[in-house]
Order: sequence, then structure tokens, then C-alpha cells
Amino acid sequence: MSEAVVPRAIPRLKQVYAERVQPKLRQDLAYGNINQVPRPEKIVLNIGLGEAIQNAKAIDAAAGDLAIISGQKPVVTRSRKAIANFKLRENLPIGTMVTLRGNRMWEFLDRLQSAALPRVRDFKGVNPNGFDGRGNFSLGVTEQIIFPEIDIDKIDKLRGLTVTIVTTARTDAEGRALLAALGMPFRN
Repeated sequence: MSEAVVPRAIPRLKQVYAERVQPKLRQDLAYGNINQVPRPEKIVLNIGLGEAIQNAKAIDAAAGDLAIISGQKPVVTRSRKAIANFKLRENLPIGTMVTLRGNRMWEFLDRLQSAALPRVRDFKGVNPNGFDGRGNFSLGVTEQIIFPEIDIDKIDKLRGLTVTIVTTARTDAEGRALLAALGMPFRN
């Protein structure tokens, strides 16, 4: 017997991008070709752990949190060189990171904008100054518990993480137009 192949659902935000955002940006930015319109390429989630020098279990806890948030196994990042002032030796584990692409990227971006960011205390919008000059956007999250997947009772410590959204935009203005059209709640 052959197994039936279940078609994967297209992420909601990817569909919104294809149907509404891409044509609107093409018109607003005056592109001749639809492939010139900026799009998200990947999202990198990173937790840096200075405490991992003294506490080796911190890496495992942070990796577990990142795996729950992203839906894929994180990679442990290691120090490149020794820094005596920080008691850091070369090749010590000092953080975890995940790179999301494709449907996981679209679903994470949707969850970030619609579920996680509104749960931040006194949220007034995302700081629009997080662009790097090439259309990529980074924002810091101070607590991992804003993600609904994290069970507050099972975490050992509140940790922050950095979310970097890499786009195909060439300038910050194009990147901001893309993320604003996708629903990123920028502060005025």
C-alpha cells in the first residue's frame, strides 16, 4: 500500500506576503520585476550565556528553551579566543543559536508579531533603530517567557535572546517597509 501524502499548509504570514505585501511593495518601491521586492531570508535566534563559564547546565537549559521556541535543535556556540578578564578560555561553550528558514521562519515571525511581542510588559512597539544599514533587523527580547510555548514552571532562570531578521532588502528603508507591511509593530 502507498501512503497518502498530506500536503503541508502554507504559513499564514507567507500567504499574506504573496497575496498582499509583495504586490504593494512592488508598487510602492517602483520595482519592475517581482523578484526585486525584498523578502525575509532567514531568522537567527541567539542566546549568549556568560554564566555558562561557571554553570555548565545553563547551556542545556538555554538550548532546551530555544528548541521549544524555534521547533528545531539549537547549535552550541563556542568562544573563539581566550579573554583573561572574563575568565574565558578558547573553545568554551558560551551560547546557543538557531537559524530558521522556509516555513519555520514564516511561522516564527507570525508567532513573534502576533503572540509574543504583545505579551511584553508595557509594550509600546519595537524600536525602529535596530536596522544594520543593509535592511536586516535585530531586536532583543529580555525574557523568554513571552513565548507562549514556554512553561513558566519549568524554566530555571529568565534569559534574554536576540532575534535577527535577515532580509533581501538593500537599504534600511526597504527593510522597514517590508517588516511594517508584514505587521511588525514599530514604535512611532
